[in-house]
Amino acid sequence: MVSPRLALRPRDPQEEHRAATPLELFTDLCYVVAIAQAALQLHHAISEDHVAHGVLFFGIAFFAIWWAWLNFAWFNSAFDSDDPLNRVLTLLQISGSLVVAAGVPRLFEEDFTLIVVGYVIMRIGLVSMWLRAAKGHTRGRATCRRYVLGLVAVQLGWVAFLWVPHDLLVPAFLVLALADLAVPFWAEQSGPTPWHPHHIAERYSLMFIIVLGETVLSTTVAIQVAIDDETIGWRAGLVVVGGLLVVFSTWWLYFSRDTGDVLSGDNDVNPFAWGFGHYFIFASGAALGAGLAARIDYYSHHSEISDVVSSAFVTGPAAVFLMALWAVHLRLHDSSVRTWGPLVLVIAGLVAVTFVPWSELWAGVLCCALLVLELRPQKPVAWAP
Repeated sequence: MVSPRLALRPRDPQEEHRAATPLELFTDLCYVVAIAQAALQLHHAISEDHVAHGVLFFGIAFFAIWWAWLNFAWFNSAFDSDDPLNRVLTLLQISGSLVVAAGVPRLFEEDFTLIVVGYVIMRIGLVSMWLRAAKGHTRGRATCRRYVLGLVAVQLGWVAFLWVPHDLLVPAFLVLALADLAVPFWAEQSGPTPWHPHHIAERYSLMFIIVLGETVLSTTVAIQVAIDDETIGWRAGLVVVGGLLVVFSTWWLYFSRDTGDVLSGDNDVNPFAWGFGHYFIFASGAALGAGLAARIDYYSHHSEISDVVSSAFVTGPAAVFLMALWAVHLRLHDSSVRTWGPLVLVIAGLVAVTFVPWSELWAGVLCCALLVLELRPQKPVAWAP
């Protein structure tokens, strides 16, 4: 007989005024350490003209960070009791995330050891949480057990991944990443977990804010280094103004619509598409910071890449962000040409300004223009008497 203290009852998905807990906020703050490491490594790869390698391993590193955060966020939305044992298991996962953060630089050197070790630590905590939920959630026990089986099986695959031949690292990673993504689809066929729409929307929005904060930080550090060198001059202002315009506009665009109402409504929103699609929103936000820092390197002559390549790592992430924002967020509120028309024009404009001087400034202007168009009042519908 299992002690009732070990059982974990589900939360009410209709609970009013549900908000993120201090422990969840602390968890997000710790994950941003890993995000900052990934962005820093991408920044260095761009400036050293290892572009393809940098983009590939940034995508891999960000997947590892985002996937660990996502699993924790959705579980807590459904089952968080904030009791002492849950806090201990959460802190164990945070410890694993810090090991992952420490392993990001080695990951860019194609050494996955610390990433896998960090995941083993995190999944000891996460599997323990699902076992508690299986004891306390009678109707959802089959779903919880499927999560346990899936997580353990895939994690064993990740451990075996450490012995994969070097030439097969990327294909093996893709296979195991797809297996990880498949676990929630398979588990929830036995019944959906009782996640809270407004709570999960808040969790994602808070993570987005943290990603943008990392973008501002990485740009600021790069500017400090350039100013100390006294080689960049007035061009630092271009990066500051253009970068801030892009960051401020993307923040405002993301929060221009209330996602919680959409997720809780009767409009057939696919939670998997919404939740997984945020990978591109978060990753492009972090990559933007690396691109702005690489732009500083270009202006201060500390870079081996061309003007166009450095520009592409500002305009490219901005364009990816806007496409993902439409697919995951904005179209759920308004799928008409009123929303997607200006967005398509701005994305085309971002591609075009990649090839002109001061591209970061023009990217900021374009994003601001899109924001103005997004916020314009809708015309009232004229009803016939």
